Amino acid sequence: QVQLVEAGGGLVQAGGSLRLSCAASGRTASRYAAAWFRQAPGKEREFVAAITWSGGNTYYTDSVKGRFTISRDNAKNTVYLQMNSLKPEDTAVYYCAIDLHLTTVVHTSGPLYDYWGQGTQVTVSS
Repeated sequence: QVQLVEAGGGLVQAGGSLRLSCAASGRTASRYAAAWFRQAPGKEREFVAAITWSGGNTYYTDSVKGRFTISRDNAKNTVYLQMNSLKPEDTAVYYCAIDLHLTTVVHTSGPLYDYWGQGTQVTVSS
């Protein structure tokens, strides 16, 4: 079992920045790819960004390219999402997820991720 705990969400004005973190504990000796998803009120969950185990490959949804950066520190079992130039439409609950099987590719398919965090709220005011 793996537990994921997100942190770093909050209320920020448009144009501001936040840095989310996702700390893994439990079966952390395994390699894993990781991703961030988000879900806004009344909308389906959507993919935001993904990163391979090595950190060498990343992938972003078009709406966050150039503004968000996913990274990781494997020594700390933590994945980050740096969010800059935030917009009101970025408002959502953000979830991190890890994939223990497809560790060397990035993918956007939520059902393939093995473990999920509880989510952290990000609210961007206009």
